[in-house]
Amino acid sequence: MAAASAAAAMAGDRDREFELTSADFERIRKLIHDHAGIVLSPAKQDMVYSRLARRLRVCGDRTFAEYIARLERDRIEWETFVNSLTTNLTSFFREAHHFDILAERMRRVAEKRVIRIWCNAASTGEEPYSLAITACEAFDTLTPPVQIFASDIDTNVLAHAERGLYREDRILRLSPERIRRYFQRGAGVPEGELRVRPELQRLLSFRRINLLDPNWSVQGPLDAIFCRNVMIYFDKATQYTILKRFAPLLRKDGALFAGHSESFMHAADLFRSMGRTVYQRIDAGAA
Repeated sequence: MAAASAAAAMAGDRDREFELTSADFERIRKLIHDHAGIVLSPAKQDMVYSRLARRLRVCGDRTFAEYIARLERDRIEWETFVNSLTTNLTSFFREAHHFDILAERMRRVAEKRVIRIWCNAASTGEEPYSLAITACEAFDTLTPPVQIFASDIDTNVLAHAERGLYREDRILRLSPERIRRYFQRGAGVPEGELRVRPELQRLLSFRRINLLDPNWSVQGPLDAIFCRNVMIYFDKATQYTILKRFAPLLRKDGALFAGHSESFMHAADLFRSMGRTVYQRIDAGAA
């Protein structure tokens, strides 16, 4: 059985347009980890091949080794390389309970000030626009006192998000009332798509941020940080480093929202769980 599997794997390699050697794959794993903190498991080799083979064709490289050498001298291709290996699975109001929690927290803000939120896995925009809709509904206005910073490492998805155009099948889970109130058809909108209202777009500020960069273009104090389904791509040491930088950006009564499969128990000296994958600073409530 093992011999048959090995033979099948060898046959699969021969069928490939390019050879991805073990050394090439390890080099790619190191590059994306060093630059973006993303940990690619050995099981991701087929995914890496399928996403990067198209770049070899576009660039005219004959081997993965040639393509890797290109990355060292071509900054534009480096950005495309990172974009290619970034996973961007998202939807409107994904893990909906978080938006209910955020709405309640916003309503409790007593003083008159702008509520500031950082969504640092903005992807194609569904999450930050969901935050904007939540704010509009919490304050019952299209001009709530809210500022949302929407960031991602992938420039392609950020450009998509900033345009605010979505196919109809991307918003089917929204109620007809939300679609009517927050999306538009008509002039300048391609058939089969809808555009988010300009009032929502004005609540958002888009920017590229790599969480491993030494400086971020978002400053505190923040009322909430949405970092959902991001930490799963980092090892524990990288997670802790990022969380340590998040803590001083949050207000003491601020909230950090994580993905449903993420836990920050290894950073118990920084954050404590409030339940339902929502965290607050360990010193929250301190005098």
